[in-house]
Amino acid sequence: MIEGWEDFKFMGIGTMISAAYKSIFQTDKYDDYNMKKQGKGMFWVSVINEKRKNEPEAMSCNKPPFWVDEGQTPSEPLAVSARVLAEYAYDELPVPQTDITMNPSGKQTVNLDTWVWLDKSRFKPISVTASLPGTGLSATTTAKPVALTIEPGTADAKLHPASGECRIAGDGSIGAPYSDDKKNQSPPCGVTYLRSTNQTGPHPLKATLTWEISWSSSSGEGGTLPTGTFGSTTNVTVGEVQSVNR
Repeated sequence: MIEGWEDFKFMGIGTMISAAYKSIFQTDKYDDYNMKKQGKGMFWVSVINEKRKNEPEAMSCNKPPFWVDEGQTPSEPLAVSARVLAEYAYDELPVPQTDITMNPSGKQTVNLDTWVWLDKSRFKPISVTASLPGTGLSATTTAKPVALTIEPGTADAKLHPASGECRIAGDGSIGAPYSDDKKNQSPPCGVTYLRSTNQTGPHPLKATLTWEISWSSSSGEGGTLPTGTFGSTTNVTVGEVQSVNR
């Protein structure tokens, strides 16, 4: 039985670890459960990250609780480190769904450019910081949107740019909103459908946003974490403009 647990929260993350404990397995190693050191350190125990509990490594730590003095981190390879904190923060990044804006916003027209862009106020760098009380250790993980990739859902389409990858601009925008003064311009990010969907049904336009992930820490360590990609699909109907010549 473990008693006297005190919960703590990472900034932006909910998890738990023990500040004091009683365990029938440790009475021979720590006199009176180290009560004389209460407030001068903490016992470390293994805690499974619920968001990664199905990973093979989740059950690899079977070491009994052990004491670590205040301001120190253990040499235990599986103990919380700056990078582990960064990975916890990674799991809690509030990445918005990839909701694109299009113009025209409804039914598209054959050979008419469709402008695609992201709301600059929503798609911007976001950060989460995780900290470990009693150690002075913290890590901040930052996600930055870098490119929107468009897949039109049909070969009968022309992409803008031709690669279909719309990179982030210097002002942080991806794509540009359409306005009347741009009617003779090609969109910096978009698609032009070349055939109607009368015979095929709507095209599944897929938009995938790539986020680059980096982290830094109070220990001076830092680096990158795996890139994140988040996508959404919009069913697009394309019609033809009919004209009568006399």
